Amino acid sequence: MQRSVSDRPSYLHLWHEFLNIQPKRFPREYPFYKSTGVMNVSTVFPEGVGETERSQRHASASVKDDEDVQDRFNRAKDFVGLEEVTKVEFLVMLLAETLGTFLLVLIGCASCITWTADNPPTVVHIAFTFGLAVASLAHVLGPVSGCHVNPAVSVGLLVSGNCSFLKTVCYIVCQCCGAIAGSGVLKLLIPKEAIGQGLGATGLGEKVSESQGIFMEAIITFLLLLVVHAVTDPKRTDTKGWAPLAIGLTITVSHMAAVPVTGSSMNPARTLGPAVILGEWKDLWVYWIGPIIGACAAGVLYKMAFRRKKEDDEASYDF
Repeated sequence: MQRSVSDRPSYLHLWHEFLNIQPKRFPREYPFYKSTGVMNVSTVFPEGVGETERSQRHASASVKDDEDVQDRFNRAKDFVGLEEVTKVEFLVMLLAETLGTFLLVLIGCASCITWTADNPPTVVHIAFTFGLAVASLAHVLGPVSGCHVNPAVSVGLLVSGNCSFLKTVCYIVCQCCGAIAGSGVLKLLIPKEAIGQGLGATGLGEKVSESQGIFMEAIITFLLLLVVHAVTDPKRTDTKGWAPLAIGLTITVSHMAAVPVTGSSMNPARTLGPAVILGEWKDLWVYWIGPIIGACAAGVLYKMAFRRKKEDDEASYDF
């Protein structure tokens, strides 16, 4: 029996039905069929996703990107520290660093001067003078500027993320100025005969090479910076209140070990002050390279391996 011409579907109608075949028309027993959703090539979103949901996805991705950019910007701003150094209070911190290094060099180097040939200063005498001087200054200047009084300490804290870049640069300039002023005042306070003994300037020991001097200075400064990071870490309660004494004793024991080898500077500014006043520049670079290498190594090691992670507070040298 044949259909009439009027009942016969047109080719256009058959093609329309073919394009609108639903997945349910396929038998379930066909293993090759698995509904994955038809993808819209123009938007790369499954068909059926509304414009509202697409807008929400785009907005969510945009917000996440903005947060990442803002986070990177904040970290870069904290590293540079422009906002910190533009405050009026920062001038007080610079004054504290200048004064602290001035007193450290004046008092410490005074202990190194030989007043009489038959009674030269001993290693123990020099070691305790520098150690107790730093401990005393830390009690006074710690709450103000952190009492770095040492360019190597500032660089080590910069590496570990506890001191901004601009703050470190400003601190180093003030520390060097304070050291030079301290040596200058010391020169005015002692007789000319005593000035000939070196004004407390550091120098390599007999038969000590420059590489050996750098290595020794790096070791003792490495120890100093490890102690500084440990006793000022707010996540550690066992060292609370011990920072000045611990740092002072570290400087003392380092001097006992290294005075015969390098003079135990562990502080580039402490060496720079007498060198400028006396005009003697021999091996000065040793006392910059060695301490800075040791400080950087200690900062990286403490940050990556030794820092407590129980709290969110960052360690700092401020007491």
